[in-house]
This record gives sequence, structure tokens and C-alpha cells, in this order.
Amino acid sequence: MLATKRSPLVWAVHLSVLLIVILWTLPTAGLLISSLRDKDQLAVSGWWTALSTSSQNLVYRAPGAEAQAQKDGKFVISGNVLDGANAKVSAFGFSSREPAAFPAGQTATLNDGAQLTVREDGSFDLVSDKSFEGDRGQRIFITAGVPPRFTFDNYREVLRAAGIGTSFINSLTVAIPATVIPILIAAFAAYALAWMQFPGRAVLVAVVVGLLVVPLQMSLIPLLRLYNSIGGMLGVPAKTYAGIWLAHTGFGLPLAIYLLRNYMAGLPKEIMESARVDGASDFEIFVKIILPLSFPALASFAIFQFLWTWNDLLVAMVFLGAGDQELVLTGRLVNLLGSRGGNWEILTASAFITIIVPLLVFFALQRYLVRGLLAGSVKGG
Repeated sequence: MLATKRSPLVWAVHLSVLLIVILWTLPTAGLLISSLRDKDQLAVSGWWTALSTSSQNLVYRAPGAEAQAQKDGKFVISGNVLDGANAKVSAFGFSSREPAAFPAGQTATLNDGAQLTVREDGSFDLVSDKSFEGDRGQRIFITAGVPPRFTFDNYREVLRAAGIGTSFINSLTVAIPATVIPILIAAFAAYALAWMQFPGRAVLVAVVVGLLVVPLQMSLIPLLRLYNSIGGMLGVPAKTYAGIWLAHTGFGLPLAIYLLRNYMAGLPKEIMESARVDGASDFEIFVKIILPLSFPALASFAIFQFLWTWNDLLVAMVFLGAGDQELVLTGRLVNLLGSRGGNWEILTASAFITIIVPLLVFFALQRYLVRGLLAGSVKGG
């Protein structure tokens, strides 16, 4: 058999998909690498240089006069500017205006006549003909090449922050029921709209499609007022998990019903007809046939809904509150970054802690994602 040649269009599609995958993966990979880097290296170089030696400008203060010793008629203060760090000095200086004025190993003459020598290994000698005075030692500016360093200290610092564990549990308490509840309700509604004949079915489908474009921000306040008024009549507290579950259910139902209805409408009609001939009711058909066959669509919506509810901050602040015991993970990290926003290591570690659970959910269910989105997209039922 002759080997078939792939057309240039196929290669173009494959290359485009590969490029898209790389573009989507690079930010996450960069975030993970940055979160594991030493905070000093992270502050001066990008994540793509993580495996190369980085050049850092450091300041070291030599010991004061109490550390001097007399050698060959001269007064000497010795030490190491690297303090045991695995690095190599390339240049040094004694003035902030010229921090790299001298190469490593050269001797520099200070303003008071003393001589300073800093070597590549960081050892230095400060030599003077007269005795050193004062408790504050000489400042030494160095430029050092530091090999790559990786650490879990950034994660330890974030996880030690007060309330992170409580907020993590709060986010799970919000996200899991807020994902399961709309799936249960939407599955019943989608089956009815796809396979059951009743007056007004087309109108209901149109209403569901129309609700897809309603902005969350426009409906949030009316929904909150309605919930508070009903809760006041029933004596239910305003800030509860039940409230945020209902809110997420209301916001997620239009997409869930639309997605599941399109999928179920594309299932073979003969299966349902055979089940009815055998005497199965609509409920039995739904539970024993439709639900197992609709798992790809259910998993697709579960991914979207879980990502939305896990990363949500606005709805959680409105319906659950911003108290220390009610704050979700996104709110807790926002507060942490508000006071530590200048620390890049805190930013990267916090961001990756936020996305690790959604990543696990996505990779666990991603094989169903495309099937659930595309199946039933042609046949409307």
C-alpha cells in the first residue's frame, strides 16, 4: 500500500492546535515555576531564567572595630560577604553610586585610606594602617552570580497565614453543592424539554436561551432583595450557605439546561421508544437510560460550574459575607495580597494554591469536555 500523504491543511490545523496548547500552558507553567523559586531570584529575573545562574546585587555590612585583628603591623577585618551562600562574586564596590566598580579579586582603596579586597568566593579583607573605630562596619556592595534555587518556603508562608485552612473548607462547602444542585435540577428539566410533549415547551426553551445572556451583575441585587424578603418571612438568616447555593443554582441553570437539553435531544430516539414499549415510565427512562448516556454533558457542565463557583468572589461576598469564619479562599487571598502585594513569591504561591483544585477537576473530567459540548450541536431535537 502506498503511504497516504497528509494535506497541508491537516498539518496547519495540527500546528495551530499545538500553538494554542502551548499558549494556554505557558502561563500556568510559569506560575508554578515562579511559586517554587527563591524570593530573591524571583524579584530580579523572570521564570524562564529559573534554570540559569542569576546576577544579584547584594549589600553586606562588614563587622565593626571589635572584629579587627593585628597582622604584620596592620589592622585587618576579615569575613565573607556571601555568608555561606552558594554563589560567586563577579564585582564589588564600597559606594552605592558605583556598586560594581571593581572586579572580584582586585584591591580597592577606600576614602579613609583603608584597602578592601573581595574575592570570587566571597571572602574579603579590610586592611588599614591605623586602628578601625566605631561599631558600624563598612558597607560592601557586591554583584554575585547565584545558581538557581527552588524552595517550598513560599507555600509554607501562605499556608501559615491565619484563616487559609478555614477559607479552603469554605470554598469547598460552596463549590461542591453549588455544582451538584444545578446539575440535578437541570437534568430533569433538560429531559422534559427534549423528549416530553407538553404545551409551552418551545416558549420555555426560548426563555432558557434568553436567560443565557442576562448579566450576573444586573440580576444580583434583585435576587438578593428577593432572597432577603423571603428569608425574613420564614425567619431564615440572610447570610447562609443555603443562600449562596441557591444563588449559584439560579445563575448556572440556564447554561446547564441548554447544554444538557441539546445533548439529550441528540440521543437515539429508538432507545426511548423501545423502553416505552417494554413498559418503562419517563422516570425510569430518565434514570436508567438518559443519565448514563448523558455523562459527558454532565461532566462538561460540572467543569464550568465548579470553576465558576470556586473562583467566585462577588456572589460569595454578597450572599455569604466577609466575616473571618465565612470568607472563601479567593477573598482570603485577596486580603493577604492586599497587605503583601509587593512580595512576588506570595502572589505566585497564592495564585497557584487557588487554581490547583480546579486543575485537578479539569484533568479528571477533561476527556468528556469536548464530547459534551459538541454532541447534539447539530441536531436540535
